[in-house]
Amino acid sequence: MRGLEIPHDPNLIVGFDSFDDAGVYRLTDDLAIIQTVDFFTPVVDNPYDFGRIAAANALGDVYAMGGKPVTAMNLVCFPSRTMDIAILRDILRGGMDKLHEAEVTLVGGHSVDDPELKYGLSVTGVIHPCKIVLNSGAVPGDSLILTKPLGTGIINTAIKADMADEKTVGTVTEQMATLNRRASQLMQEVGVHACTDVTGFGLLGHACEMIQNNSIGIAIYCSAVPIFAGSIEFARMGVVPGGAFRNKAFRAAVVEFAAGVPQWAPDILFDPQTSGGLLISTSPEKAKVLLEKLHYTDHREAAIIGEIVAEPKGKICVVE
Repeated sequence: MRGLEIPHDPNLIVGFDSFDDAGVYRLTDDLAIIQTVDFFTPVVDNPYDFGRIAAANALGDVYAMGGKPVTAMNLVCFPSRTMDIAILRDILRGGMDKLHEAEVTLVGGHSVDDPELKYGLSVTGVIHPCKIVLNSGAVPGDSLILTKPLGTGIINTAIKADMADEKTVGTVTEQMATLNRRASQLMQEVGVHACTDVTGFGLLGHACEMIQNNSIGIAIYCSAVPIFAGSIEFARMGVVPGGAFRNKAFRAAVVEFAAGVPQWAPDILFDPQTSGGLLISTSPEKAKVLLEKLHYTDHREAAIIGEIVAEPKGKICVVE
């Protein structure tokens, strides 16, 4: 981080100097801990569902690195003077239920009185130091798998505008609340070169991190990307979160859209996701095996959406 002098520690495997999803610290030769934290304002109206989604989202960084989350701590900002405490109770219950599903122990937390409601968790996971999956290990020829559809940011914006129907809200809510646990376990079983979870920077923003400081590029097949029903129509209507425009502006020099790619594609591919899927890079042979395994789990919409290329280096090309 610019302007800060970070003391060197030989046991810090992943820290400030990388673009990875979480920090990793070696405790012994065969044990390291993964540490991450995330919290945000409500993305759905139902407090219980918000709690489930926030917990799944916070756990996602550990899963992206191939680790097993073991403990968590609640982070709560709550407007106690203007909001019924029952709302907070439902949020925490949702988070607790998701932690129970993940077999993660809640060990405490911290709360502050705040005019704006926010909830999330800090999470600690474990992993063998030799089994860490970074976002920087992709090699030319790899296939790219995305395990969840895109469009949560756009749908959530539509929810806030009271434009999304109940079916759409229900579908997106369940996907956001779905853990990346099984997908993480399967990628470790099959063996992969790199992985990241797709969250606030959108698919293309996180894909840029996979090629940053590496001599590779990426080709994304727009027509192969799984997308939530309704999100394309909302994008055409201009129902797009501000984060998508910031993501596009930040990575404009890195991403190129080929002729024939639909006009709505940048809004979808840069759409900031909440509790999005894993973006996994592995050999074509292993990608086929992994995709078959994913389709037998909760990730039935997982798809091969692109490949790692040798040229052009440092670029992402989106084609039809």
